[in-house]
Amino acid sequence: MRIKALVIRILRQIFRDKRTMALLIVAPILVLTMLHLVFNGDDYVPKVGLVQVPELIESQLDLSHAEVTTYEQLKDAEEDLSAKELDGYLLFKDQKVSIFLEGSDPSVNGATMKWFEGALKPLQPNEQATIPDVNFLHGSSDMRQFDYFGPVLLGFFVFFFVFLIAGVSFLRERTTGTLERLLSSPLRKSEIVLGYVIGFGIFTTIQATIIAAYAIYVLGMIMEGSFIYVLLITLLLSLTALTLGILLSAFANNELQMIQFIPIVIVPQIFFSGLFNLETISEWLNWIGVLTPLYYAAEALRDVMVRGYGLEDIYINLLVLFGFSCFFMILNILALRKYRKI
Repeated sequence: MRIKALVIRILRQIFRDKRTMALLIVAPILVLTMLHLVFNGDDYVPKVGLVQVPELIESQLDLSHAEVTTYEQLKDAEEDLSAKELDGYLLFKDQKVSIFLEGSDPSVNGATMKWFEGALKPLQPNEQATIPDVNFLHGSSDMRQFDYFGPVLLGFFVFFFVFLIAGVSFLRERTTGTLERLLSSPLRKSEIVLGYVIGFGIFTTIQATIIAAYAIYVLGMIMEGSFIYVLLITLLLSLTALTLGILLSAFANNELQMIQFIPIVIVPQIFFSGLFNLETISEWLNWIGVLTPLYYAAEALRDVMVRGYGLEDIYINLLVLFGFSCFFMILNILALRKYRKI
């Protein structure tokens, strides 16, 4: 009977805690659904260009299973390749065939090269393959998958650990009564939020610097651009994770409830950060990526680390990350009204 009473108490405790119920039932369903949509999505369709290809030769090419654009001027194709509007283009010049790839994503390179091989097959009599020159705008044929996924993973781990540490630390400030004492002082809500952000921010700055330096200089992650820009991106991402973690901690009563936000806040960002090709995910779902901070941080990190871009190419992503941080800080100030009325 004593065991029965204990079992009943535990079951009642779980059923009354709606967040725990959601963690046990809704969160696994959400993650499995995302995995289903990602891995059962459509096959990637390469975006290719044909530059100065004679009509007679173009008519013999197999142009199916790709988005094909024809160019009269080489400059136009080069601009679209640089803007990532093309995965690659085929150039006919002086009876010579050359292939130019954007090059930053090894999986896309493979799909594009496979398409080019199939498209050129009708021009190869007696099964004698003609090997065209292959050129890369970014990266090379030796580029590893880790080089492409590395910047996303770097951003993810910075975001995840800063979010978790900030949320749990701020939660302890509440549960130990420190926050209540601050609220009863003459300090304004904005001053309290700013103080916490700066205080935790100093630590997260050190953390982000160490993680980025280790990934690049110890693990040998590809680095084509400036480390200063990588550091700037990770710092802004850390600030976003910090302000978001503090915000959500206001709605948790203990560490377990803080951890329960991970499947809702962190996991979706993994799928829509660029770790998986968003073009193969269902169209009605891939728009979620633009609503997540990690999407912009991962794109900026890839632009710097893989493509070697500078500040003029990533400043929009930086502004968006800064905007997320400011937005979460404003919500933090409003959330403090839960503990002290004006």
